[in-house]
Amino acid sequence: MALSESQPNKQKHVHLFYYPECEDLARNVAAQSSNITLQTIKWRNFDDGFPNIYINNAQDLRGQHVAFLASFSSTGVIFEQLSVIYLLPRLFVASFTLVLPFFPTGSFERMEDEGDVATAFTLSRMLTNIPISRGGPTSLVIYDIHALQERFYFGDHVLPLFETGIPLLKQRLHQLRDADNIVIAFPDDGAWKRFHKLLDHFPTVVCNKVREGDKRIVRLKEGNPAGCHVVIVDDLVQSGGTLIECQKVLAAHGAAKVSAYVTHGVFPKRSWERFTHKDESSEKAFSYFWITDSCPLTVKAIANKAPFEVLSLAGSIADGLQI
Repeated sequence: MALSESQPNKQKHVHLFYYPECEDLARNVAAQSSNITLQTIKWRNFDDGFPNIYINNAQDLRGQHVAFLASFSSTGVIFEQLSVIYLLPRLFVASFTLVLPFFPTGSFERMEDEGDVATAFTLSRMLTNIPISRGGPTSLVIYDIHALQERFYFGDHVLPLFETGIPLLKQRLHQLRDADNIVIAFPDDGAWKRFHKLLDHFPTVVCNKVREGDKRIVRLKEGNPAGCHVVIVDDLVQSGGTLIECQKVLAAHGAAKVSAYVTHGVFPKRSWERFTHKDESSEKAFSYFWITDSCPLTVKAIANKAPFEVLSLAGSIADGLQI
């Protein structure tokens, strides 16, 4: 009898710590399984502004599986989280998993001119220095990192696990009334390379950016959106300018409706506001705009604001903690 047949697949019990802005997501993750217990940390600061942090029940973590749900939403919050991330594996834990849904410097992964700083490599090196726990290297869970080759920026002390939010999108699309009339659009060749194999059973449209003088203009490269509900898919959104230009091109080529999906709704400077349906009479360029809860500050900002819908990573993260 095979080992897998003779012994049941016993799930490990995971103690999940989290950064305060991730609390809603952490609670949703814990709700997915009785094998996940939320733990707390006292996040305080000294008078000079530097962190004064205390990990509750640290002495009880020996021999336990431990995880930390992080959010590197700004440079100002990274140091205090790294302080915890570097300590938890040293508490004689059985294993340590870091869940960082959004890897914020992922789009700065290469040099175009001498002097450019590839901060994706910098952050990768910082995470590579996480101490090894009793169970071995840290498991690092990241969703839809901007470039898959960034896997090789990490050293041997961490094991990157690159996950995707695309299954959440596919599940949502199947729930739509016009599910049989969906076309997937990619705003550029990079998005097509990143996601087309995950969406290969949908008809596709590919746009690209061409330079005309000092301007970069979005054009339709291939595919036919006419009469269809077209869903633009990309890994992240910042200002949203490319998505808006892509929507205009698709509508001009006859798309019946246009929606968008990005795993990471970064939206600096409240740039999400340019997508909201402000009133019933306002133009609704996007029927739906789906994001995940990888950027918790954005999730709170766009709550109950059409056309936004949040597809939660909680179930996927809970599964990832069992790997």
